[in-house]
Amino acid sequence: MNQDIIFISDLHIALNKKEITNRFLSFLKNQEHEASAIYILGDLFDAWAGDDDNTSPNKSIKSQLKRLTKSGVQVFLQQGNRDFLLGEQFCRETGVTLLKDYKVINLNGVNTLLTHGDLLCTDDLPYQTFREKSRSDEWKHNVLSKPLLIRLLAARWYRFRSYFHKRKKSQDIMDVNQQTVIDTMLKHDCYRLIHGHTHRPAIHDFDINGKPAQRFVLAQWEKGSAQLLRWNSEGYIIETI
Repeated sequence: MNQDIIFISDLHIALNKKEITNRFLSFLKNQEHEASAIYILGDLFDAWAGDDDNTSPNKSIKSQLKRLTKSGVQVFLQQGNRDFLLGEQFCRETGVTLLKDYKVINLNGVNTLLTHGDLLCTDDLPYQTFREKSRSDEWKHNVLSKPLLIRLLAARWYRFRSYFHKRKKSQDIMDVNQQTVIDTMLKHDCYRLIHGHTHRPAIHDFDINGKPAQRFVLAQWEKGSAQLLRWNSEGYIIETI
């Protein structure tokens, strides 16, 4: 049995991103004999209006995920800042396991912390304020109780507004805060961290209280460019699809 473990994030799948959608569907088809587990660390979708949304390409993504999980490959999913309304219905339909904002796994004998990454960007105060509000049960219930068409229109407006808000922010504000990274890793007793969100793929080596630590930043999938982090008993490799 193949023991490869794969990490991806920030695909931002949407109707107008057919190349990325097709690449992801092809990727899923090839994993039955290549991986034992796949971790999707947030922003699989560019927006998520609710688990009842089966508009294109959501239905085909759900179907292919279901085929993969039925084959025995475990698929784990964290919510991102774009698709945080993904819920239990989606998991039942796909066989995917939904993870909390922070998850510790044993990776080759090393406790490894997984997260989307937005919680580490603590210098972006307006976003953190919105994040806290939008994760409340009251806020989510209020949104999900509206008709699907209204939610789809609201999601489009949110993406448009987010684009212009980002243009006004410095790149440093939208990156992780290193002290927050250290504090979070210490809290979870981990010296290896894997995350996405910032779209700044890299491997960072640093010290925490004199002990070596590593932070792996996953790449955003773009038109003509997609990467994954593959891990097995021999170590890791950054793989281009």
